[in-house]
Amino acid sequence: MRAQEIFWSANIKFLRLRQRLSQEALAEKLGISRVKLNAHESGRTANPTIDDLINFSEFFRMSIDSILKMELAKLSEKKLKDLEVGSEIFMKGDQIRVLAITVDKEEQENIEYVPVHAKAGYRSGYSDPEFLATLPRFNLPTVPKNGTFRMFPTVGDSMLPVPEGADIITKYVQDWTTIKPETPCIVILRGDQDFVFKQVTINADGTVLLQSFNKQYFAYTVPITDVIELWEYYSFHSKELPEPQSDMQQLMRMLQEMQNEIKEIKGRTAYK
Repeated sequence: MRAQEIFWSANIKFLRLRQRLSQEALAEKLGISRVKLNAHESGRTANPTIDDLINFSEFFRMSIDSILKMELAKLSEKKLKDLEVGSEIFMKGDQIRVLAITVDKEEQENIEYVPVHAKAGYRSGYSDPEFLATLPRFNLPTVPKNGTFRMFPTVGDSMLPVPEGADIITKYVQDWTTIKPETPCIVILRGDQDFVFKQVTINADGTVLLQSFNKQYFAYTVPITDVIELWEYYSFHSKELPEPQSDMQQLMRMLQEMQNEIKEIKGRTAYK
Protein backbone atom coordinates (compact mmCIF):
# COMPACT_ATOMS: atom_id res chain seq x y z
CA MET A 1 0.00 0.00 0.00
CA ARG A 2 1.40 3.40 -1.00
CA ALA A 3 2.06 5.69 1.96
CA GLN A 4 -0.16 8.75 2.31
CA GLU A 5 1.66 11.87 1.11
CA ILE A 6 1.83 14.57 3.75
CA PHE A 7 1.86 18.27 2.79
CA TRP A 8 2.22 19.78 6.26
CA SER A 9 5.37 21.83 5.74
CA ALA A 10 4.42 23.16 2.29
CA ASN A 11 0.90 24.00 3.46
CA ILE A 12 2.06 25.88 6.55
CA LYS A 13 4.28 28.08 4.39
CA PHE A 14 1.54 28.51 1.77
CA LEU A 15 -1.06 29.53 4.34
CA ARG A 16 1.35 32.00 5.94
CA LEU A 17 2.16 33.66 2.63
CA ARG A 18 -1.52 33.67 1.69
CA GLN A 19 -2.14 35.87 4.74
CA ARG A 20 0.92 38.00 3.86
CA LEU A 21 2.62 37.25 7.16
CA SER A 22 6.33 37.07 7.80
CA GLN A 23 7.69 34.16 9.82
CA GLU A 24 8.30 36.54 12.71
CA ALA A 25 4.72 37.83 12.64
CA LEU A 26 3.13 34.37 12.43
CA ALA A 27 5.38 32.95 15.13
CA GLU A 28 4.35 35.78 17.45
CA LYS A 29 0.65 35.21 16.76
CA LEU A 30 1.03 31.46 17.39
CA GLY A 31 3.10 31.97 20.54
CA ILE A 32 6.04 29.96 19.22
CA SER A 33 9.60 30.83 18.20
CA ARG A 34 10.56 31.73 14.64
CA VAL A 35 13.07 28.84 14.73
CA LYS A 36 10.27 26.38 15.48
CA LEU A 37 8.06 27.81 12.73
CA ASN A 38 10.94 27.61 10.25
CA ALA A 39 11.44 23.97 11.20
CA HIS A 40 7.79 23.27 10.36
CA GLU A 41 7.99 25.05 7.01
CA SER A 42 11.29 23.47 5.98
CA GLY A 43 10.12 19.94 6.75
CA ARG A 44 12.50 19.39 9.66
CA THR A 45 9.52 18.66 11.92
CA ALA A 46 8.50 15.26 10.60
CA ASN A 47 5.91 14.54 13.31
CA PRO A 48 4.11 17.67 14.57
CA THR A 49 2.78 17.36 18.11
CA ILE A 50 -0.93 17.35 18.88
CA ASP A 51 -0.57 20.86 20.32
CA ASP A 52 1.09 22.08 17.10
CA LEU A 53 -1.62 20.50 14.93
CA ILE A 54 -4.34 22.18 16.95
CA ASN A 55 -2.51 25.51 17.14
CA PHE A 56 -1.99 25.86 13.37
CA SER A 57 -5.43 24.46 12.57
CA GLU A 58 -7.22 26.95 14.80
CA PHE A 59 -5.21 29.91 13.56
CA PHE A 60 -5.68 29.21 9.85
CA ARG A 61 -9.30 28.04 10.36
CA MET A 62 -8.48 24.91 8.39
CA SER A 63 -9.06 21.33 9.49
CA ILE A 64 -6.03 19.30 10.54
CA ASP A 65 -6.91 16.71 7.93
CA SER A 66 -6.86 19.33 5.14
CA ILE A 67 -3.50 20.77 6.19
CA LEU A 68 -1.94 17.33 6.38
CA LYS A 69 -3.35 15.60 3.30
CA MET A 70 -4.25 18.22 0.68
CA GLU A 71 -1.84 20.17 -1.51
CA LEU A 72 -3.47 23.50 -0.82
CA ALA A 73 -1.36 25.53 -3.29
CA LYS A 74 -3.04 23.69 -6.18
CA LEU A 75 -6.56 24.58 -5.09
CA SER A 76 -8.61 27.52 -6.33
CA GLU A 77 -9.33 30.41 -4.00
CA LYS A 78 -12.98 29.39 -3.91
CA LYS A 79 -12.07 25.87 -2.80
CA LEU A 80 -9.72 27.26 -0.16
CA LYS A 81 -12.50 29.45 1.20
CA ASP A 82 -14.78 26.43 1.25
CA LEU A 83 -12.16 24.57 3.26
CA GLU A 84 -11.59 27.41 5.66
CA VAL A 85 -13.44 26.43 8.71
CA GLY A 86 -14.34 29.86 10.01
CA SER A 87 -17.93 29.02 9.15
CA GLU A 88 -18.52 25.33 9.73
CA ILE A 89 -15.88 22.91 11.01
CA PHE A 90 -13.99 25.54 12.98
CA MET A 91 -17.14 27.08 14.40
CA LYS A 92 -18.60 23.71 15.27
CA GLY A 93 -15.28 22.53 16.68
CA ASP A 94 -15.48 19.17 14.90
CA GLN A 95 -12.18 17.29 15.36
CA ILE A 96 -10.37 20.56 16.17
CA ARG A 97 -10.79 21.64 19.76
CA VAL A 98 -9.47 19.07 22.21
CA LEU A 99 -10.58 19.67 25.80
CA ALA A 100 -8.82 17.97 28.70
CA ILE A 101 -10.86 17.24 31.83
CA THR A 102 -10.39 15.75 35.29
CA VAL A 103 -12.75 13.36 37.08
CA ASP A 104 -13.42 12.40 40.69
CA LYS A 105 -13.38 8.92 42.25
CA GLU A 106 -16.86 8.24 40.84
CA GLU A 107 -15.65 9.15 37.32
CA GLN A 108 -17.74 12.34 37.38
CA GLU A 109 -16.26 15.46 35.80
CA ASN A 110 -14.80 18.00 38.18
CA ILE A 111 -15.16 21.76 37.95
CA GLU A 112 -11.60 23.09 37.57
CA TYR A 113 -10.73 26.53 38.91
CA VAL A 114 -8.25 28.63 36.90
CA PRO A 115 -6.71 31.15 39.34
CA VAL A 116 -5.19 34.42 38.13
CA HIS A 117 -1.61 33.15 38.44
CA ALA A 118 -2.43 30.16 36.20
CA LYS A 119 -3.82 32.16 33.28
CA ALA A 120 -0.58 32.22 31.28
CA GLY A 121 -0.09 28.49 31.71
CA TYR A 122 -3.70 27.77 30.80
CA ARG A 123 -3.25 29.02 27.23
CA SER A 124 -0.62 26.37 26.55
CA GLY A 125 -2.00 23.70 28.86
CA TYR A 126 -5.76 23.76 28.32
CA SER A 127 -5.56 20.50 26.33
CA ASP A 128 -2.96 18.91 28.64
CA PRO A 129 -4.38 16.56 31.32
CA GLU A 130 -1.22 16.95 33.41
CA PHE A 131 -1.65 20.73 33.56
CA LEU A 132 -5.37 20.41 34.39
CA ALA A 133 -4.45 18.08 37.25
CA THR A 134 -2.48 20.92 38.89
CA LEU A 135 -5.54 23.19 39.11
CA PRO A 136 -7.89 23.31 42.10
CA ARG A 137 -11.03 21.30 41.40
CA PHE A 138 -14.36 20.74 43.09
CA ASN A 139 -17.97 19.68 42.53
CA LEU A 140 -21.28 21.45 43.12
CA PRO A 141 -24.56 19.53 43.39
CA THR A 142 -26.48 22.34 41.67
CA VAL A 143 -24.38 22.26 38.48
CA PRO A 144 -25.85 20.08 35.70
CA LYS A 145 -24.09 16.87 34.74
CA ASN A 146 -24.63 17.29 31.02
CA GLY A 147 -21.64 19.43 30.22
CA THR A 148 -18.11 20.46 31.16
CA PHE A 149 -17.87 23.32 33.63
CA ARG A 150 -14.95 25.49 34.71
CA MET A 151 -14.54 28.47 37.03
CA PHE A 152 -12.61 31.63 36.10
CA PRO A 153 -11.86 34.75 38.18
CA THR A 154 -12.83 38.18 36.87
CA VAL A 155 -10.71 41.31 37.08
CA GLY A 156 -12.01 44.87 36.78
CA ASP A 157 -15.48 46.39 36.73
CA SER A 158 -16.39 45.99 33.05
CA MET A 159 -19.10 43.44 33.82
CA LEU A 160 -20.97 45.31 36.55
CA PRO A 161 -23.46 44.54 38.09
CA VAL A 162 -21.43 41.29 38.45
CA PRO A 163 -19.13 42.43 41.29
CA GLU A 164 -15.44 42.99 40.60
CA GLY A 165 -13.39 39.96 41.62
CA ALA A 166 -16.28 37.50 41.27
CA ASP A 167 -15.61 33.92 40.20
CA ILE A 168 -17.61 32.90 37.13
CA ILE A 169 -18.82 29.32 36.67
CA THR A 170 -19.10 28.55 32.97
CA LYS A 171 -20.06 25.77 30.58
CA TYR A 172 -17.73 24.78 27.73
CA VAL A 173 -18.95 25.64 24.24
CA GLN A 174 -17.80 23.19 21.59
CA ASP A 175 -20.11 24.33 18.78
CA TRP A 176 -19.74 28.11 18.47
CA THR A 177 -22.65 28.28 16.03
CA THR A 178 -24.97 27.70 19.01
CA ILE A 179 -23.94 31.01 20.59
CA LYS A 180 -26.76 33.55 20.42
CA PRO A 181 -25.90 37.25 20.02
CA GLU A 182 -24.71 38.92 23.23
CA THR A 183 -24.24 35.65 25.11
CA PRO A 184 -22.17 36.23 28.29
CA CYS A 185 -18.97 34.17 28.05
CA ILE A 186 -15.49 33.86 29.38
CA VAL A 187 -13.35 34.25 26.25
CA ILE A 188 -9.87 32.72 26.18
CA LEU A 189 -7.75 34.74 23.77
CA ARG A 190 -4.36 34.05 22.24
CA GLY A 191 -1.03 35.67 23.06
CA ASP A 192 -0.76 38.30 25.77
CA GLN A 193 -4.46 39.16 25.71
CA ASP A 194 -6.24 38.63 29.02
CA PHE A 195 -9.14 36.29 29.62
CA VAL A 196 -12.27 38.45 29.30
CA PHE A 197 -15.84 38.13 30.52
CA LYS A 198 -17.95 39.70 27.79
CA GLN A 199 -21.21 39.49 25.89
CA VAL A 200 -20.20 37.58 22.77
CA THR A 201 -21.61 37.97 19.26
CA ILE A 202 -20.02 36.00 16.42
CA ASN A 203 -20.16 37.96 13.18
CA ALA A 204 -20.46 36.58 9.66
CA ASP A 205 -17.21 38.29 8.62
CA GLY A 206 -15.07 36.08 10.84
CA THR A 207 -14.83 38.47 13.79
CA VAL A 208 -16.16 38.29 17.33
CA LEU A 209 -17.86 41.30 18.93
CA LEU A 210 -17.08 41.64 22.65
CA GLN A 211 -19.32 43.91 24.73
CA SER A 212 -19.28 44.81 28.41
CA PHE A 213 -22.36 45.06 30.59
CA ASN A 214 -20.84 48.24 31.96
CA LYS A 215 -21.61 50.75 29.20
CA GLN A 216 -18.65 52.91 30.23
CA TYR A 217 -16.51 50.42 28.30
CA PHE A 218 -16.49 50.43 24.51
CA ALA A 219 -17.28 47.27 22.55
CA TYR A 220 -14.56 45.90 20.30
CA THR A 221 -13.98 43.05 17.86
CA VAL A 222 -11.25 40.44 17.56
CA PRO A 223 -10.54 37.98 14.73
CA ILE A 224 -12.17 34.65 15.44
CA THR A 225 -8.74 33.05 15.04
CA ASP A 226 -7.67 34.93 18.20
CA VAL A 227 -10.21 32.95 20.23
CA ILE A 228 -9.01 29.70 21.79
CA GLU A 229 -12.06 28.76 23.85
CA LEU A 230 -15.54 30.01 24.71
CA TRP A 231 -17.13 29.25 28.09
CA GLU A 232 -20.77 30.26 28.43
CA TYR A 233 -21.84 31.92 31.68
CA TYR A 234 -23.73 29.71 34.13
CA SER A 235 -23.49 31.47 37.51
CA PHE A 236 -21.12 33.51 39.63
CA HIS A 237 -19.76 33.36 43.17
CA SER A 238 -18.92 36.52 45.09
CA LYS A 239 -18.52 37.78 48.62
CA GLU A 240 -20.07 41.08 47.55
CA LEU A 241 -23.70 41.77 46.76
CA PRO A 242 -24.41 43.44 43.39
CA GLU A 243 -25.17 47.12 43.77
CA PRO A 244 -28.85 48.01 43.18
CA GLN A 245 -29.52 49.64 39.85
CA SER A 246 -30.32 53.35 39.76
CA ASP A 247 -33.48 54.59 38.07
CA MET A 248 -31.41 55.62 35.04
CA GLN A 249 -29.76 52.19 34.81
CA GLN A 250 -33.14 50.49 34.98
CA LEU A 251 -34.43 52.77 32.22
CA MET A 252 -31.36 52.01 30.06
CA ARG A 253 -31.87 48.28 30.63
CA MET A 254 -35.52 48.51 29.58
CA LEU A 255 -34.56 50.43 26.44
CA GLN A 256 -31.90 47.84 25.61
CA GLU A 257 -34.41 45.02 26.03
CA MET A 258 -36.86 46.83 23.76
CA GLN A 259 -34.14 47.30 21.12
CA ASN A 260 -33.29 43.60 21.30
CA GLU A 261 -36.95 42.66 20.88
CA ILE A 262 -37.26 44.98 17.85
CA LYS A 263 -34.15 43.37 16.32
CA GLU A 264 -35.66 39.90 16.79
CA ILE A 265 -38.96 40.96 15.24
CA LYS A 266 -37.16 42.52 12.25
CA GLY A 267 -35.06 39.38 11.88
CA ARG A 268 -38.12 37.12 11.83
CA THR A 269 -39.90 39.43 9.39
CA ALA A 270 -36.90 39.41 7.02
CA TYR A 271 -37.16 35.65 6.59
CA LYS A 272 -40.87 35.66 5.79
